[in-house]
Amino acid sequence: MTHWHQFSLADQHASLVNRDVGVAELVEYYLDRVARFNPDVNALVHIDAEGARQRAERVGEGPLALNMSGLAGLPSADKDLVAREGMPTGCGSATTRGQPVAEASEPMAQWLDAAGVLSIGKTATSEFGMSAGTESVATGPTRNPHDLARSAGGSSGGAAAAVAAGMLPFAPGSDGGGSIRIPALSCGLVGWKPSRGLVPAGTGLESAGGLTVPGLITRTVSDLAYAADFLVRGSLNWATRAPGASGGLSNAAQHPERGLRIGMTTVSPWPSDWEIVPDAEALQAMGSAREALVDAGHTVEEFTWNPLSSYADDFITLWTASAASLPVPDNMFDALEPLTRDLMIRGRQVSGESLLLALAGLRRFETETIERFSTFDAILTPGLNGPAPLIGWYDKEDPEKNFAQQVQMTPWTSFVNVAGLPAISIPTLYSATGMPLGAQLIGGPGRDARLMGLGQQIAERLVDATKPPALFD
Repeated sequence: MTHWHQFSLADQHASLVNRDVGVAELVEYYLDRVARFNPDVNALVHIDAEGARQRAERVGEGPLALNMSGLAGLPSADKDLVAREGMPTGCGSATTRGQPVAEASEPMAQWLDAAGVLSIGKTATSEFGMSAGTESVATGPTRNPHDLARSAGGSSGGAAAAVAAGMLPFAPGSDGGGSIRIPALSCGLVGWKPSRGLVPAGTGLESAGGLTVPGLITRTVSDLAYAADFLVRGSLNWATRAPGASGGLSNAAQHPERGLRIGMTTVSPWPSDWEIVPDAEALQAMGSAREALVDAGHTVEEFTWNPLSSYADDFITLWTASAASLPVPDNMFDALEPLTRDLMIRGRQVSGESLLLALAGLRRFETETIERFSTFDAILTPGLNGPAPLIGWYDKEDPEKNFAQQVQMTPWTSFVNVAGLPAISIPTLYSATGMPLGAQLIGGPGRDARLMGLGQQIAERLVDATKPPALFD
């Protein structure tokens, strides 16, 4: 039997074009893996097997259909925050139960369709995407394929777990504070948060403070660059756009730049009294990335920076204010999880003046951060602050403790969203307990292609950092 989930995206598509495998056959292969493994992992919370089979038959009817894009005919799934026509949109919340299926698809679902990708369902998320762990009370915890007792990260945890377990060849996600990079790092995958203003299906300009952008989770950097080239295509009907060329991401991975100057830092903009101490294994994982970059001919220099001290207060103001607008009916408010409910309550208390002041502070942070980082070609930071925690580690009852735990585990992710910069997370080694660890690369505005090249150079030198989970090989 051919193990298609171990093939690159380009090879899977080429096999479809060459008729080595049919679209329906490939979809059935992944549906079979979902049936076998999803009960243990809980990566997909809605499975539309019959709809996927029908779409596969239509796409596979003629060779021209497969020429829609280099992703045409491949299966994937929508994050369960994204509406898809004919499917429920659960948002990881009990408050959405009983709501009718979506009557129209949102942009990222439309992008999958336009690229010829076949959605087989919905991947799990934390409640309304507000947590760094995907452990929704409504749908149950999503488990890490490397250790079923551990978190898959969040909020795109279902997407990452599905790719890691070989239930999907790749998956889209969304990232408003690390929600793609965190689960990718947790599950030993590659995650991409694009530059603000780069992706037509979601530039980030639609979200509060420009935080949230859609991106991708893949097994490898080469897969990421290959799929990313299709995500950045299309019309950008906004005046504000990411600078630089929008394509050439795959070419950048195949022909990476040499002799770049990389800045390395463990500084976080979160206050020191939040007890954020870099974990020894997280530093070791970053060190492995540093050694790989030096071996590739780059210069890596440690540097310090002094982020604005107002960052934490301003970010929390914006984060809570954005929660205030969540589509929760008044009669379902008590059905929310404590964290989401607390964020909504606090957000409703934010005045217009406070929100505007916070936005102004975060724009100053963006400007000063970009200026400080611009002395380097890219920035290297740790990934997660240690291995993925055990399921249940995030406090379910105390929302303030829960939020502080999220920051302690992910202190290097949210500021990238505030600055609107591109970032990729890359696996680099395994912890003493056998869990994936990785590092984060941050680029200048619109420098996504450069990150693909640097990521590929790291991956080529750390091939043992991307072993598939033993239970799902």
